[in-house]
Amino acid sequence: MPIIEPRDTTLKRLKGLHLWHSGLSSCSQRVRITLAEKGLDWQSHPVDLSRMEHATPQYQAINPKGLVPALVDNGVLLIESCDIIEYLDQTYAEPALQPDNAATQAEMKRWLDSAAAAQADLKILSHEFLFRYKGTMTAQELERFSRDHQNPDLVAFKRVYQSTEGFGRETLDGAVTRTDEGFYKLNAGLAGQAWLLGRSLTLADIAWMPNVHRMDLMGWPLERYAHILSWFEQVKSRLSFQSGLVDWEPEGIRNIFAEYSRRRTKASTHVRDFGSLAGGRRG
Repeated sequence: MPIIEPRDTTLKRLKGLHLWHSGLSSCSQRVRITLAEKGLDWQSHPVDLSRMEHATPQYQAINPKGLVPALVDNGVLLIESCDIIEYLDQTYAEPALQPDNAATQAEMKRWLDSAAAAQADLKILSHEFLFRYKGTMTAQELERFSRDHQNPDLVAFKRVYQSTEGFGRETLDGAVTRTDEGFYKLNAGLAGQAWLLGRSLTLADIAWMPNVHRMDLMGWPLERYAHILSWFEQVKSRLSFQSGLVDWEPEGIRNIFAEYSRRRTKASTHVRDFGSLAGGRRG
């Protein structure tokens, strides 16, 4: 469990649940959905990634990785979204969002681990096929971010993303193909049942909700996976999905993403033109 010692010692005096998060962050969405499913009250501390607030000394004193989300529960600081949602379900028992037998708990943990492992490719694809509509940082902004942010992996990612070459065809093909393969495994896991572990929603489903939603936003061909389609319709009907994810999306962002997707389609640089999706091939 990623309980860490905060550099900002004032966090230890906080009472109740406090979440540092961002509206479009898939990892933040995971935690907010869990909080909604559990019916928990929490204090919101938005972190504006577009203003590089995650690169400030103040935020990095909360999460030294400079990533969202970060959760404080009565002075205890946790990071990493899949670990946070496990902590919330273990700490606040009802309603339970994990099975009560060891074998199924192990299966749930595998789904959480696979969702966490998919994050690297989701990040690449989100930046390329959704967030690139905003253009790139100025050279001065990139240098300031590189100077201020203490996470070398994130700085390296930003430098590649902002470069003239970008991620490159090979990187994008690989990310698309691995995501497609992951979705086929998810689809197989949903065959013959409403949720990943049977008849009830669990943390396994919550872990994957933001990933599928994100790919849906970029026009990913979800019709390739019949069981995911049925599952996702159930997901979208849940109040927790609305209050934990949809309500935090910036106003008008779906229209902006849709227009950018149309532009990429015309240029034959849509996500469907890469990797195992190109030509409708199966991953």
